Formats: sequence, C-alpha cells, structure tokens
Amino acid sequence: MSKATRAERDSLGPLEVPADAYYGVQTARAVANFPISGERLHVEMVRAVARIKIAAARANAEVKELDPKKADAIVAAAEEVVAGKLDDQFVVDAYQAGAGTSFHMNVNEVIANRSCELLGGKRGDYSLVHPNDHVNMAQSTNDVIPTAMRLAAHVLAGPLLEEMDALTRSLDAKSGAFAHVLKSGRTHLQDAVPITLGQEFSGYGECVRGWRGSLERSREGLLAVGLGGNAVGTGINAHAKYRERVVAHLAKVTGIPVRSASNLFEAMQSMAPFVRVSNDLRGFALDLTRIANDLRLLASGPTTGFNEINLPAVQPGSSIMPGKVNPVILEMANMVGYQVLGYDTAVAYASQAGQLELNVMMPVIAHNLLRSLALLTPTLRVLRTSCIDGITANEDVCRRYFERSIAVATALNPYIGYAKAAEVAKEAANTGKTVVEIVREKKLLPEDQIAKVFSPEAMTNPAGR
Repeated sequence: MSKATRAERDSLGPLEVPADAYYGVQTARAVANFPISGERLHVEMVRAVARIKIAAARANAEVKELDPKKADAIVAAAEEVVAGKLDDQFVVDAYQAGAGTSFHMNVNEVIANRSCELLGGKRGDYSLVHPNDHVNMAQSTNDVIPTAMRLAAHVLAGPLLEEMDALTRSLDAKSGAFAHVLKSGRTHLQDAVPITLGQEFSGYGECVRGWRGSLERSREGLLAVGLGGNAVGTGINAHAKYRERVVAHLAKVTGIPVRSASNLFEAMQSMAPFVRVSNDLRGFALDLTRIANDLRLLASGPTTGFNEINLPAVQPGSSIMPGKVNPVILEMANMVGYQVLGYDTAVAYASQAGQLELNVMMPVIAHNLLRSLALLTPTLRVLRTSCIDGITANEDVCRRYFERSIAVATALNPYIGYAKAAEVAKEAANTGKTVVEIVREKKLLPEDQIAKVFSPEAMTNPAGR
C-alpha cells in the first residue's frame, strides 16, 4: 500500500512529499539526491540552527519586518526543535549540497510547517509561514551555517573540557599516591637515571592540563559570529538594525556570550576558528595516544614485560588463552586517538577549499569537528573511571629495576668522573652486580657518601624541588 503524500512545489517544479512529514519539497529533493552515508549532521547542529531561527524571528519582529504572530509561531516551533520533539524530521545526509543549504532548508521547512499548524493551518500551507520568506528572513545559509557550527562546537566542547579537568585530577591523584615509588627511568627504551612513578604520572597530568587550556582558548574564538552578513557579508535584504539585534537575541537564547564578528566577510570566508579547535583536538589526541601507549608498556607482562603497574581487569583478554587480561581501555583510547586524527585531516583539507566569499565544504567540517568533540568526551570518562582511577603500583618490581639499573652510575660523575663511572657501569652490566656493590668493593666512595649519593632523594630530586 503506497504511503499518502502531498504535492509541494519549488523553483524546479512540483514534487510529492510524505503527507505526515514536517519537512518539505527541498528536503525531499535532497533526500533523493544524496543517499550517501545514512549519517546525519550532529543533533547539536539542528539545535543551533533552531536557536538562530528564534533569534532571527524576534529581531525581525522588533524591526517590524515580520508579523508578530508569524514570529511567535516560528519561535514556538523552533523551541520544539530545540527540545528534540521533531528530531526524526531532520533527514538530510551529512554529505550533501555545498555550504549546507540542504540541511538548512530541512530546518527551515520543519519550522515553517510546524508554525503553520500552530497558526491553525496545514503542513505545506506556506501562505501562513514560508520557509524562505519568513523562517529564513534576513538570513542565508552562508551566515547561518557557520554561526551554527560555532554554537554547536562551543556546546560540545563544554563537557569535553570538564572531562579533561577530571582526567587531570585523576592523574594528579596518582602522582601523589605514587610519589614514594622509586623506579628506573627510561630513554630510548633503555635504562636511564632513576625517577619516581609519581613524577612520571605528574608529567601525564600536566600534559592533559596544558591541552585543556589550549582548547579553552580556541573555544573562545568561536564566539565571534557572522550572523547578519547574509549571502556574502554585506547584509543584503536585512534591516539596518537587524544584525545588532539578532546577535543580542542569540546570546540571550543560547546563554553563550556571542558577539558580532568585526569583519563579516572574513567570518564567512575563513574556517580558521574550526581549524584551531580541531588542531587542539588533534594535538591532544596525539598526546593521549602517547600516554595510553606508556601505560600499556608499564603494565606489560606480567611475567615477560615491565609489570611496573597494574591496570584494572575489566574483561577476559583472549578467546583462546585462559587467564589473559589485556589493556582494553587503553587500546580503545588509542583507536579513538587515531579516529580524531582522521577527523582533523578532513577538517584541514576542507578548510582550505574555500573560494572567494564562501567555503562550501562547511558540512563536512561540521560533521568531522563535532564528531571529534562528541567522541572524545565519553572516551575520557571511560578511560578515567575504568582505568586510571584503578591503577596500582608494583612497588617491589619498580624498586628492583631501580636498584639494578646501571644508569645510576650517572650519579658518580661529579665524584669520580665520566670515564671511571662508565667503567663501573660496564662492570655492573657484565657481572650482574649493582653499581652500589661495585662502588663498595672498589672503595670508590666512603660509606657515608655512598648513602648520600645514592639516596632516593638525591637520585630523584637533587634540587630539592
């Protein structure tokens, strides 16, 4: 049995649209034109565009360009979109028409048709509220979509920043808990001078803290919006007071302190704010992968690896080897890191593809940037709660490596010189004796000096920091 339809018309002619759909003819064309991935732009983009429509309707009503009843209906319909009541009506594929026109019209049509209903009309009766003439009044895809991208990225960055804070606190807590655990440092994957496990973890915490600060700064760059620039930045078809008022209303609607960009042409041409955020996510993903790799290495074994730390066991690690437990949470974090690098690469290539007054690749930039933000947030939460918080130290193993490392001979340099210290290290490596044992046998230092030179404090904190 065929599904009921209604006839709608656009500049290309008539087309049948599902009778119960809130979207209209332009959305239906986009659905037919782009059966590409089955993926949609992140729902925060829908929410962001709806909030822009609220701000625009209020601003246009204030400057007496839009009938107050139509404006009220548009606001009410857009508020329903923000509340998620019409989520199933946003059906355009993420890979679509340039600049996001198809997605934008999808939102315009849904809001227009719901507004018609609120005014007592039927879906498709655009004489009451028209998606272009009323919902999109004084706007263009070219200023709405980049503004929506800024809003959506700003919103999604909030929870990620909170998780970065929480991960930093967890790593700092482990640094304090492991402050007394002596171990051998390693450079080039070879034995190096001693360090404490707490010092090692302090570096991890500071790294996350640094990227958190960088992301917060790039997030601030999202606040300057080009809304009001309309098609190319000139503000054509908009009331002289519209730009100021729509931005003020947008700040009120979103609770985000957006401001009008100093140059609307640059705000439309350049994707720099999104590149900066994406670059920070890429840099953080690189370091997060490095930290995860370090923790996997420190936990390797338990009998044939480093075995300096224990990771929480969260699931069996093998379908064939009984008792094997793998670092699965860290492996997941690695995979997410690689995916974020891929997202950033897409953002980078798309950002340089702008031409003259517009970058038409905005949909793929939005798709990848917002996915990256949304993916990292639960990753950090799971990493923290299912792995970092449960790490314990194998103190005996760490101390054994510390005591048997030939690199502790480095501490002899100021007393017997590099050459003689190298001889001690070589003999330790050849005989299996510890450096301290050889120093005692050869009477290279008096006992009280041995105790001072090779004390944990002297080896790991010589400056008393």
